[in-house]
Amino acid sequence: MEKEEQKHNPGFLEYVYKLTEGTDLKEALSLSLENIDRIDIAQLKRIGLKTYEAEKWTINKIIQHLIDWERVWCFRAILFARGEGSIPDAHDQEIMAKNSNADELSIERLIEELRVVRQSSILLFDSFNDEILNTNCEFFEYEMPLYAIGYTIAAHQIHHLNIIEERYIPLDQ
Repeated sequence: MEKEEQKHNPGFLEYVYKLTEGTDLKEALSLSLENIDRIDIAQLKRIGLKTYEAEKWTINKIIQHLIDWERVWCFRAILFARGEGSIPDAHDQEIMAKNSNADELSIERLIEELRVVRQSSILLFDSFNDEILNTNCEFFEYEMPLYAIGYTIAAHQIHHLNIIEERYIPLDQ
């Protein structure tokens, strides 16, 4: 891809920065962990494997998606931080969801795994100094600073918890 074709500050980052507005990276990740701890597991258990529309993911698959993508983003962050230079091809979230066994796992287990993965991500991003956090990351058609990956993790959770709140919680009525 020619350099001039690179998308500096890709469009999705505007949404990421909107969802995490007013917070520094450390605070955004800490708040996201607090939000995990506030999830009403009993309510999610009552909703179970219901979806608000045919062909939509269950809450279990949404939580598994958050876990999987956080791991993917952290892997990318490590590659950039360590100057390794090779980023694997893009991943397909639909294929990943289809091949997960998330609906066989309890919501308690999935939330606990999300919590542990987030704690690990917080430690990872805390280990990066300013020079690393400001590393320019070029992958696929995107170009952005490494710290944006951390914000993307926090915003991705906000986005999906908002969907759960708006579309799945009404299923508990």
